[in-house]
Amino acid sequence: MDDGKSVRPRGRIVIDIENITKDYVMGEETVRALRGVSLQIHANEYLAIMGPSGSGKSTLMNMLGCLDTPTSGRYEFNGKNVAEMDDDELAAIRNREIGFVFQTFNLLPRSTSLRNVELPLIYAGIDPDEREERAAQALADVGLGDRIQHKPNELSGGQRQRVAIARALVNRPSIILADEPTGNLDSKTGEEIMALLEDLYERGNTIILVTHERDIAAHARRTVHLRDGLIESDHAGFIPELDLETAS
Repeated sequence: MDDGKSVRPRGRIVIDIENITKDYVMGEETVRALRGVSLQIHANEYLAIMGPSGSGKSTLMNMLGCLDTPTSGRYEFNGKNVAEMDDDELAAIRNREIGFVFQTFNLLPRSTSLRNVELPLIYAGIDPDEREERAAQALADVGLGDRIQHKPNELSGGQRQRVAIARALVNRPSIILADEPTGNLDSKTGEEIMALLEDLYERGNTIILVTHERDIAAHARRTVHLRDGLIESDHAGFIPELDLETAS
């Protein structure tokens, strides 16, 4: 059914994982968070990853974002084997190729919006004048051009998430990885944040959304469901009847 949402033609493969596993040793017990996940994500896709608590979706997000390494399996990012990258190469991917948006915002409480958004540019060694200009523009792009000197405690939850999105965008990454981006927001503000992500998708970004909420996942053009560390289903669009009643 045509729901009126545009779907871009698939671009090149930007993320290619094959038979990824992840084990955590907790005392004498080994927890298998991922049990052999294979997934390809193309440029300009809008993908939602869903699953109940304990399904492995957060672990998979950490793998995709190069925040953690798999126990076994292969991960290629833009055609390069992640296992063969050194710490500097992995840091460059996290800082320049992927923009992270988290449920808890992760803003520095004593810093202004401008300074929070500048942080990735500082790590990238960008000149101070250019840093300030790009950070101010990123804040303007998310509708906070008049809040650049405000600190997080002077902003609403939705405004804080917009600052976090501006920070994710300031290095102009091609991929936005959003983990429960509306989890701490009321429904109206959450819809505003999803409209912002929709706009980023329309501009050509790849959006990977990790969520357990049906209405949030419905914004995506492709939905992957995880259960017990495995992909249970992978469908174009959102399939409500495949959602998980036990999600939490």
